[in-house]
Amino acid sequence: MPSAIRVEGLAKAYGPVRAVDGISFDVPEGHVFAFLGPNGAGKTTTVEILEGLRNRSAGSVEVLGLDPWKDGAKLHQRIGVIPQEFRFFEKIHPREAITYYSRLFDTPADPIAILKRVYLEEKADAKFDTLSGGQKQKLGLALSLVNDPKVLFLDEPTTGLDPQARRGIWEVIRSFKADGRTVFLTTHYLEEASLLADDVAIIHHGKIIARGPPETIVAAHGRPDRLRFEAGLEVARYLSSRIPFAVTAENHHVEVEIREKEDAIKVLAALEESHLPWERFSVVRDTLEDVFVRLVGRMDDGVIKSEAA
Repeated sequence: MPSAIRVEGLAKAYGPVRAVDGISFDVPEGHVFAFLGPNGAGKTTTVEILEGLRNRSAGSVEVLGLDPWKDGAKLHQRIGVIPQEFRFFEKIHPREAITYYSRLFDTPADPIAILKRVYLEEKADAKFDTLSGGQKQKLGLALSLVNDPKVLFLDEPTTGLDPQARRGIWEVIRSFKADGRTVFLTTHYLEEASLLADDVAIIHHGKIIARGPPETIVAAHGRPDRLRFEAGLEVARYLSSRIPFAVTAENHHVEVEIREKEDAIKVLAALEESHLPWERFSVVRDTLEDVFVRLVGRMDDGVIKSEAA
C-alpha cells in the first residue's frame, strides 16, 4: 500500500537539545496513525515539521509525495489540520465559517453537506460561542474537510470533552477512514488510540520507543494475563507456596499470572483447597495505557533507548 507519510531519520535540534532524534516511520494511505508520547517528548515538533510549519535539522520527510517545508503552499491545499482545543470567531455561524474557509482555499464547498459529514447540520446557523465543546470540535473537523484533504492532522481532538462528545468525534474519525483519508492523530487518551488507530508510534525524549498496531505493542511489551480476586495477604502467601505462578497482593486484591486457561483452573482449585476467604475473580489484561506507562518509565530509568515494534 502506498505511503501517505514517509519519515526517515528525522531530527530537529535546538542548540544542544535534540527535540526529535533520528526517528523513522511511514503511514500507509487510508490508515489512522496515532502518535503518542508524554509532554515534551517531541510530538508537537514532529507534527509541525510534517505540516510544513517548522523546518527539520536532518532526515527526509514526505507528505503525499511532497517536502512539507519546500512545497508547503502546494501541500496545504491537500491536507486538513485541526489544532488542539479549536477556537474560531465567537459570533460566526458554522455555515458562514465553511463559506469563509472555502473562499480562503478558493474551492467550492457545500456547507450543509460538510456539516452533515460531522453530524452538525442542525447547528448550521448557531453562533460559535453557543456551541458545546464537542460541537466546536466537530466544526473544526468540518473546516478541515473544506479543501477535500487526503491527509488530516488531528491534534488531541477530544481533549476536555465528556465521554458522549468524545465518542461522537470517534465516529467522525472512523468516517474519515471509511472515505480513504489518512488520519494522523495525536492524543493523550490511550483508549482512543487503541480503538481508532491501525498503527501506533510512541515517542519519548525524541526517540520512537515502540511502533506497531496497538494489539501488537501490548502483546510484545505487556505482562501476562492475570487472574485477579479479592482476598488478603494470607491467600497470596498460600498460593505462592502451592502454585508455580507469580503472585502479587495489593489493596486487598491478589493477582496470579496465567499463560494458559488450564492455569486459571489450577489457581481456582488451590483457592478452594485453602479454605481461606476470597471473593469475585476476573481476568486482567494489560492495555495500551499500561504498556505506555511502563515503556516511558523504563526509558526514564535508562532501561531502554529506542525500539521499533
